[in-house]
Amino acid sequence: MAADVPPNLTWVRAAPEDATGPGPWIELAFGDDGTDNPPVYIRETSDPDNVVTTTQRKWDAFVLGVQAGEFDHFVEGVEGAEEVRGWPESP
Repeated sequence: MAADVPPNLTWVRAAPEDATGPGPWIELAFGDDGTDNPPVYIRETSDPDNVVTTTQRKWDAFVLGVQAGEFDHFVEGVEGAEEVRGWPESP
């Protein structure tokens, strides 16, 4: 694991509730550096030593953007995306 990633993080797997097997899935860990904008760590289960770090504010902005549909264009045409988002079917 990267030297700047604390060893005692609690990783939370972002996977569907009925998911089985090793994934690959995205995992998140929320750090606590004593500030009002602590680090958020992101990794894939298939490569746990490769960790991306962002901040709580940036993570919150990303999640709000996903909820608002700001990234939907990235999954247009991807099989199964409609069921995940609850989109109406194309005519």
